[in-house]
Amino acid sequence: MAISLWNLLEASMLVLNAVCILHEERFLAKMGWKTSQQVQGFGEAPSAKTQMITLIYSIRTVMRFPLIFINILIIVIKLLLG
Repeated sequence: MAISLWNLLEASMLVLNAVCILHEERFLAKMGWKTSQQVQGFGEAPSAKTQMITLIYSIRTVMRFPLIFINILIIVIKLLLG
C-alpha cells in the first residue's frame, strides 16, 4: 500500500482524535501533565513538557467540534467508497 495524501489525512485525523480523548484525571495527571503545573518565571523559555501540555490543551479546545464533522465525513466516504 503506497502512502497517499488520503492516508496522511486519515492518519492525522486519528492522531487528533487520540489527543482529544485524553482524560486529564486518568491519564495526564498520572504523568504529571496537569495544567496547574505550568508555573514559570517571567522571561523564561517554556520547557518542552510545558509546550506539550499547551499543545494538547490547544488541540482539545480548538479541534473538538471540527473533528466531529471531519469524522462524519470520513465515515461517509469510507462507507460509500469502501
